[in-house]
Amino acid sequence: MFVRAYLRASTLEQDANRARNQIDAFAKENGLTIAAYYVENESGAKLARPELLRLLGDASAGDLILLEAVDRLTRLNATDWEKLKSELAARRLRIVALDLPTSWMLAKPTTDEFTARMFDALNAMMIELLAAGARKDYDDRRRRSAQGRERAKALGLYKGRREDKARNDGIAAMLRSGSSWSQVQAATKCSRATVAKIAKRIAVSADPVPQ
Repeated sequence: MFVRAYLRASTLEQDANRARNQIDAFAKENGLTIAAYYVENESGAKLARPELLRLLGDASAGDLILLEAVDRLTRLNATDWEKLKSELAARRLRIVALDLPTSWMLAKPTTDEFTARMFDALNAMMIELLAAGARKDYDDRRRRSAQGRERAKALGLYKGRREDKARNDGIAAMLRSGSSWSQVQAATKCSRATVAKIAKRIAVSADPVPQ
């Protein structure tokens, strides 16, 4: 059984490898060998995540995708979640999440076709529920954050996010020296949107090496 572990955190300040020990322990308890790890710091509300896309590109039919929790895979809106589900189904990938006990049976070999199909169906239903809950939690957090900012603005207390001047000066220097946006991202671990903002600020019109 080929097992691929996917670990995700939303920001660079969070440790995407935080759950690795738990995942490794689960694999050991169930006689699984993890053949590849895919680790990234990206929002689960975004479908175009580099390591997730690499995983999908690497995976073969029947591979097992091991997660700490379903929300590590998705906080996607309904449209993007349907796209991801279609990709998973097309590749016949099985999802096992530590927070979803009904999925654990998929990590065990079985010759009983009826039992396997029953757990596949039950697992799909539970993943659907957890995916909807993860998206609702994401939307609720964003709404509360926006409400907090509006209250702070009304009171004259909101100053906005403090700029990381040292990092942004470094990005500007790299862009001026001719580094591509991808090279800047790799070196600074910043988002492409940040590179674009700094490029616009210093009047660098385009990525010298389009990606």
